[in-house]
Amino acid sequence: MFCLFFLPNNLFAQNTAKVSGKVLDDSGVTIPGANVTLKETGKSTVTDENGGYSFSNVEAGTYTIMATNVGYKTFEKKIALKEGESIEVSLLLEGESQSLKEVVVTGSSAPRSKLESSVAITTMGAKAIEDRAPSSTAALLQTIPGFVVEASGGEIGNNLFARGIPSAGAYEYVQIQEDGLPVFEDGALQFANADTFYRLDETVSKMEAVRGGSASIFANNAPGGIINFISKTGQNDFQGRAKFTTSDYGMFRTDLNLSGALIQDKLFFNVGGFYRTDNGVRNTGFTANKGGQIKGNITYKFDDNDYLRINFKHLDDRNTFYLPIPLKSNNGKVEGIPGFNPNYGTLTSVNFSHLNVPQYGGGTFSADLEDGSHPIINSIGAEFKKKISEKVTFKNAFKQTSIDLNYNAIFPNGGPWTQDAYAADVQNTTAGNLAYTYVDNGAALDPNALIMRADLWHIEKKMSNFANNFSFSFDLDPVKLTAGYYYSNWKSNQYWNWNSYLVSVSDNPRLLNVKDNTTGVDHTWNGVERITWLERDAQTKGLLNDIYADAEIKATDNLTFNAGLRYNKDKYSGYRDNARFFAENLGILDNNTADDAVTTVKGNPYTYWRYDVSEWSYTAAGNYKFNDNMASYVRYSHGFRSPIEESFYDNAANLSKLENTEVNQFELGYKYSSSFFSVNANLFHMNLKNVAFTDILSDGSSENKFADVNNIGLEVETNARYKFAKLNFTFTVQKPEYDNFTGTNADGSTFDFNGNTARRIPKFFCNLRPEVDITKDFTAYVQFSYYDKKFTNQDNKQVLPAYKEVGAGLNYTYNNLRFAVDASNLFNEIGLTEGDPRQTTSAASDVFMARPILGRAFRFSVAINF
Repeated sequence: MFCLFFLPNNLFAQNTAKVSGKVLDDSGVTIPGANVTLKETGKSTVTDENGGYSFSNVEAGTYTIMATNVGYKTFEKKIALKEGESIEVSLLLEGESQSLKEVVVTGSSAPRSKLESSVAITTMGAKAIEDRAPSSTAALLQTIPGFVVEASGGEIGNNLFARGIPSAGAYEYVQIQEDGLPVFEDGALQFANADTFYRLDETVSKMEAVRGGSASIFANNAPGGIINFISKTGQNDFQGRAKFTTSDYGMFRTDLNLSGALIQDKLFFNVGGFYRTDNGVRNTGFTANKGGQIKGNITYKFDDNDYLRINFKHLDDRNTFYLPIPLKSNNGKVEGIPGFNPNYGTLTSVNFSHLNVPQYGGGTFSADLEDGSHPIINSIGAEFKKKISEKVTFKNAFKQTSIDLNYNAIFPNGGPWTQDAYAADVQNTTAGNLAYTYVDNGAALDPNALIMRADLWHIEKKMSNFANNFSFSFDLDPVKLTAGYYYSNWKSNQYWNWNSYLVSVSDNPRLLNVKDNTTGVDHTWNGVERITWLERDAQTKGLLNDIYADAEIKATDNLTFNAGLRYNKDKYSGYRDNARFFAENLGILDNNTADDAVTTVKGNPYTYWRYDVSEWSYTAAGNYKFNDNMASYVRYSHGFRSPIEESFYDNAANLSKLENTEVNQFELGYKYSSSFFSVNANLFHMNLKNVAFTDILSDGSSENKFADVNNIGLEVETNARYKFAKLNFTFTVQKPEYDNFTGTNADGSTFDFNGNTARRIPKFFCNLRPEVDITKDFTAYVQFSYYDKKFTNQDNKQVLPAYKEVGAGLNYTYNNLRFAVDASNLFNEIGLTEGDPRQTTSAASDVFMARPILGRAFRFSVAINF
């Protein structure tokens, strides 16, 4: 097909002229979907996904080129063309409103302005992303209404809850994409959250986030939305950007992006990446984050905006993952405990970063905590777009991804205990019979000190994913129809080995040994209290064969209808171990209980399973544009989420209890923009059937519960701009509640959670960001976020209090240099994003476990454009 389409267009040289270029906004971000007209010829075109346009076979002469787009002022420019000449002209559109500047390509079959789209959309260009100075991908997503994002885990491994859908975490009901294809097909694999495999850097052109709506038509397992990061591509002029960033927590980071033409007007490149090392906001005692990535693309452009693009990425980065820490409540106010800083402390410590323990059947298991969450990713892919005729366009994109993830993190797993409580509840004796000493120097532990288990959870994942998406688009005025086929083949092999340390409760905790003086029995071995108390060996595979169609009907100049349909014919399969849980005694440690209850998969058979999915997703919407500044839409959509990896493992012997999570949404949207104000409001109602709850508990089991959820809410995004001041305000108000959530616990007790508020979901949260141009080149901003109270668990008994977070920054531009200082959590708020989801009962002390946001941090950067 490539040869048939490519060769005829390039066999003969032309004596006519050509004009091409890009349409940009006033911050230098490309605008896809803009209308470009060569007035005297009657020729017009629409800019492609990268904001590019071109007119070929143009006679020599003088012309007026005009660019228009909703939310921008019309731009016109006179050009002169000579015979055989090829020129490039950039067209700069000045925005009339802040929120409608971008045109989206995500979640739709063709580029559309936000005003004309019947979905809830948030977009952000490269400049806006830089101005927000996000410390991670999750931190950037916190600015999107409707998305509750927990960014307290550090740079990776964070959680996103879309429109009140509760889950075990990760990105279970949304899909993170890179240039329209998933970073990995399933973003909610155990310990492999989608943001583990994606990093923001200077190669990013823009971010587009679609909530609900058409997401289930254009992505798998994504009824909550699609988040698409679009990469920069090249142009005729060589351009570069270099950036250096440092911080008050020891960061050294360099970013670089280069782009240009290898062959003028035909062959373009963009390549960039970053290298970063820092100690982390929470003090581990070792280098917490270290690594980087390189990514790029090469684009060959044909006539009529057709192109062939090859892209690649290599990521090799390791990050410390932060988990709940011990805290206490003082008359409802959350505080740190003595010796543990709530803003900068962590149980992850250099004092026990290397683990070596004997194994069942011989040998030694080793893990390195300093390796953290360490993905090595290699991906390569391509996009091809060709206009077959005036009415038909063909597009195909594919990507092959391989991931080697080595994951090591400290999880709290029991306690904090007083020494009396530990003796009675864990060792079934009295405190006076036990002696506690530090492993490193043999000194005795203070009798009043708290102790706890800190587990080193080691997970290895070998993952691969091939995805291909091709489509045909038909321009059948007044109908635009897209039909496509999506194929994805993915696999995840995983091995777990978890071990329990006994530690003192303090910043940079130290290992403890404990001995029963009356019996002479040791309960630890070099600080390890339970050797390999959990081992797992499992595989999950997915084979997706999906067809979809999307139609847009222009009924009148103001009324547009949209309808979409997708059929999933998917197959999931794999195997799981049948480990002997807490059943083996290594028998190599004399008078020591640390090796008495080992779990092993050796010697037991595997259970093989298979699960087939045949599901329809569909949506229908109508958009009425009252004028060029105001529109409203209504949409209904039905989508689903297949069972997640943990559900397959838990129920491998009987998959009949598993069902897909069905998601039905009704949305009513309103959009308005003027020269100084814009608003995007979305009223939604969601009904979810069979939501799975699969958190791994402290005893290694899974919740393995299912329920329905109903939610009604309002998402609002507003932007105002007046002279030297700008204001962005977003908020979400919602009421997510459980339904059909009754049953029996493992201990025989019953529960009834009907009507309770969905866990970890606040009923109200907002972001307020005022910016002021002190001078033309000197800008200051304040970022204020507020999250209402929420609940740790389904019983709504453990309350996580409401909290606020304040950030601020300054940036100054001098010629091609940009200087900036950005601060987060200025007032060291102890805001709790989650409790300890692995613990269902309280420990025997007044101290509780929860995960707060990161403490105050400052970052300083300087960037140069060349």
